[in-house]
Amino acid sequence: MIRFVFLALTALSAALCSRVALQYYQLESYQFGGYFRTLRRNWLRAFLPGLLTAIFGCVAVALLTRVSFEDWTLALGVALMGVFGVAGYEVQRRLPAKKPLVITPRVKRLVAAMALTSLGIGALVIFAGRILSASLLLPAISPLLLALAALLVLPVEKLIQRLYLRDAMKRLDAMPELIKIGITGSYGKTSAKFMLETILSEKYRILVTPGSFNTSMGVTRIIRERLAPEHQVFIAEMGARHMGDIRLLCKLVRPRYGILTSVGPQHLETFYTQENICKEKFELARAIPADGAMVFAADGGLNEGLYEKCRAPKHLSGKRAQGMGLMARDVEVGPWGSRFILTDGRQEVPCETKLLGSHNIDNLLMACTLARTLGMDLAAIARGVGRTRPVEHRLQLLETGNGITVIDDAFNANPVGANAALDTLRGFTGRRFIVTPGFVELGSEEAKYNRAFGEHMAECVDVAVLVGRRHTAPIAEGLRGKGFAEENLHIVGSLDEATALLGGLLRVGDTVLYENDLPDNYQE
Repeated sequence: MIRFVFLALTALSAALCSRVALQYYQLESYQFGGYFRTLRRNWLRAFLPGLLTAIFGCVAVALLTRVSFEDWTLALGVALMGVFGVAGYEVQRRLPAKKPLVITPRVKRLVAAMALTSLGIGALVIFAGRILSASLLLPAISPLLLALAALLVLPVEKLIQRLYLRDAMKRLDAMPELIKIGITGSYGKTSAKFMLETILSEKYRILVTPGSFNTSMGVTRIIRERLAPEHQVFIAEMGARHMGDIRLLCKLVRPRYGILTSVGPQHLETFYTQENICKEKFELARAIPADGAMVFAADGGLNEGLYEKCRAPKHLSGKRAQGMGLMARDVEVGPWGSRFILTDGRQEVPCETKLLGSHNIDNLLMACTLARTLGMDLAAIARGVGRTRPVEHRLQLLETGNGITVIDDAFNANPVGANAALDTLRGFTGRRFIVTPGFVELGSEEAKYNRAFGEHMAECVDVAVLVGRRHTAPIAEGLRGKGFAEENLHIVGSLDEATALLGGLLRVGDTVLYENDLPDNYQE
């Protein structure tokens, strides 16, 4: 009996010590490759709770057994380790996190599987003739035990996913008149999705995937929980970090219409090449039927090449608009937002929106083009444009009331969007500040893109505050290479330090751009 209690307590301690590792696994979309890369970057934070718990347990058992080597002393020592593990869990739970661990049914299953895995390994160690206290070391390897448990339950998770996907597809099939729209791209997906929702709501009742729900399981959940008979349009954001993700989402949604916002360097850690990214994003265009339509932006680059390649009915919006594509002329940008003339080459209508940035106008034109494809006239589209608002943390103009303008672009983590934000900042009067940690998830190209970011930054800002002393070194190199004044370059260790620094620098008339905010699994 004592051995079972001993094992149960050590397994519980191991499970408690895995909270940080479990958060990393969830942040990496339950993908092993990303999880192990995160462990390498953050090994101390991931392994420290288990190491401390194991050390405490070994010391407690050693001291108590010196007093009396009996079953009760062993049990008490391991119980003390369990108490330490609970305390460690609470410390981990209270750590500040930008995207905290969400206790989903999958997480609960995984924690249970990890406890059982720890029990099994501990039993093998003990009953193989090894010393009982060897199982005290289990918490020290809790991130690895988590990976093993995830591997063991993977077939079960795949079965559950298939059942949920099948149910969601049946619900969509039961609504044959539902207009289904897919939106993908390297960046701008979420912004374009909400722009399209706002414009189409002038005519239709719409269900849109909320926030950044863009995985197959996230979209499945929204269909199963929120799709109702009164909905006329379903808009699904389609994200991808691995080859095959878009194809699975298209199999689920079977969209009739699609928007490809952009194609560029994003998630190169998992896609490896730009060519793979193009192939993956183009899966949406391949899925569009002959009675639907695909909308692309005239970006002068990859998007136009994919437009030419597309065999489905298609429209190109922007300066070189084709098909039913709409254009914007006489664009003005300022603290009020953006103003422009929306035209199809024959008719035109003035528009005004709180949106900032050329890339937002590009996304807005694609949303307008798709609305026109669905039968809306320019006047109704213009009314919808007037109601569009920036998505939170995506080139969002904030009212401060103190004479300082703040542009929040904290969720923009890609070179194209960041450079567009710099161009927007350059149009503001007064001193221009930027606070940024740069880019991540760009694989071997990361330093190159960060250096180029610094070079462009030197042309657009007066004061640069770089967050993260190691990661931002290439940005600082780019700034210095363009002759940026050293006294205007500040490198800090955290966003809190940046905030404190700005408190002593800012004055009325200044503008601050917050560009990107690294997720928890990329903190230095």
